[in-house]
Amino acid sequence: MHARTQDAGAGDVAHGAVDSGHAAHRGPDGRVAQAIAEALGGARTVINVGAGAGSYESAARAVTAVEPSESMRARRPVRLTAAVDAVAEDLPFPDDAFEGAMTLFSVHQWSDVAAGLREMRRVTHGPVVVLTCDPRLVRDFWLYAYAPEVLDTEARRHPPVEAMAAALGGTVTTRRVPIPLDCTDNFNEAYYGRPEMLLDPAARQACSAWSFIDDGARERFDRMLSRDLESGAWDERFGHLRTQATYEGSLVIVRATP
Repeated sequence: MHARTQDAGAGDVAHGAVDSGHAAHRGPDGRVAQAIAEALGGARTVINVGAGAGSYESAARAVTAVEPSESMRARRPVRLTAAVDAVAEDLPFPDDAFEGAMTLFSVHQWSDVAAGLREMRRVTHGPVVVLTCDPRLVRDFWLYAYAPEVLDTEARRHPPVEAMAAALGGTVTTRRVPIPLDCTDNFNEAYYGRPEMLLDPAARQACSAWSFIDDGARERFDRMLSRDLESGAWDERFGHLRTQATYEGSLVIVRATP
């Protein structure tokens, strides 16, 4: 039996407690959805593990969603099918039940990533697609100069790409996903050219890593970034990002085929 949070979710985050800003700030971005659809390669039946509110399920034709968090299942729009209450590490489906599988912004919250990925491979006879962050690249983002605790947390929580590849087996490729300047799915790196947005506590709360740092670190971030924006110091170092069409950061798609 795999452990669940107090919210009935799996892993290290109780979604009901930390996701108050999620709906307003984490809308799906069509360009990211297109990258996911391309990785699925036309699979007709797809399992979405750690599906949350189903933001990117338009990337597939027929989706079976799996989501252990009661609060996240409740946020699914009525136009989507209800999600199955299960964890990645113990999927209630037979072998080779689906043509494809995806898990998006989710593996870092699982209690046993390798076991969950092996289960996805077991129930899928086509591509398994993982949208995640490469922990080796997380600290390259400008946010590290202002809130290193946040990105240290991200780097610690996200599993290494090599470990995921080993668990999935078969042929594995990794592709960095360009993040557009006007990205509508506002995880931390989506604000690469819009630093003022991260001064909004609701925007930060939509990214779970901020829930792992203390009030002192958040106050220091607010103070430092506000000062550098007012003085122009941020723009001296990073101002070119304000007009850069896309940013290649730590966001990657890991794709495995048998």
